[in-house]
Amino acid sequence: MTRAALQLLRDLGAAGIDHPGGTLLAHLRRVEQRLAAWGARPALRLAGLCHAFYGTDGFPTALLPLSRRAELAAVIGTEAEALAYLYGSCDRKATYPALQDTDAPFHDRFTGRAVVPGAGPRRDFAELTAANELDLAAVDPSFRDRWGAGLLALFTRFRPLLSPPAWESCRSVLGGGAAAGSAQ
Repeated sequence: MTRAALQLLRDLGAAGIDHPGGTLLAHLRRVEQRLAAWGARPALRLAGLCHAFYGTDGFPTALLPLSRRAELAAVIGTEAEALAYLYGSCDRKATYPALQDTDAPFHDRFTGRAVVPGAGPRRDFAELTAANELDLAAVDPSFRDRWGAGLLALFTRFRPLLSPPAWESCRSVLGGGAAAGSAQ
């Protein structure tokens, strides 16, 4: 599935879209690799590779319109596609403040609806968010300088949702631990 997803990303122009650290494709590959290093299951790794297909609250460029979700699902599977959609749909300003609370709503920026995801999708979303933001912080010192403290505070709140390797990476990349200042 990873090869097919990479081919679809290339076919849709991800290798030609500028993104911190190079291209969108390079960023997506690094996010997938970070999730793999943390021991994420295949569906979450594929969601990491494909998390920007519908654009995100922080990166509006979409590779596919929402009307073509079935195409991505056919390539990466329905679970991975649902996670990629969840990530892309997040209204960050409305969702981030309480994501760690089990009954907190998740706000979908595409539909305007709020849902309460279960523990699994909530953990997956937090893990994918950490992998995405840590990649940006690791490849772009100005991003880390500007947003690092706020991201560390966010991931400290998310800590119950994060795997131990993800949390350790947050501390390492964002400066909250013994390995502060080292980029992965």
